[in-house]
Amino acid sequence: MKSQRLARIATVDRKGQPDVVPVGFEFDGKYFWVGSHDQNIFFRTKKYLNVKNGNRVVSLVVDDLESVDPWHPRCVKVYGEAEVLDHKGMFGPGKYLQITPKKSWSMGIEGLELKKGEWRLETTHQQQE
Repeated sequence: MKSQRLARIATVDRKGQPDVVPVGFEFDGKYFWVGSHDQNIFFRTKKYLNVKNGNRVVSLVVDDLESVDPWHPRCVKVYGEAEVLDHKGMFGPGKYLQITPKKSWSMGIEGLELKKGEWRLETTHQQQE
């Protein structure tokens, strides 16, 4: 994940309409952080407004193609909860979405011997108190 700069985040508005957008992200080993170079623009985005307005359920995918010949996609998919917090991250200090992973899956990640196209079994993340 450290080699990837973009992820895709899915949020849902009050009417149940999903919204998926590419985002810059960072992962600190416990949380994913999504922010923006421009806080004024960030505050108007659907992802920010959906979380701020109470729908904290999100999904995040970090993916790429290791090769196209042979075809070898790989990815990590996360279901989690987001909240708006102050953070000093890759876009500087400001408001970020902090995503707490609840479940995750992976596919095509080195070191995991799976059948072609098979997803890794889901992992449930537990809160550490």
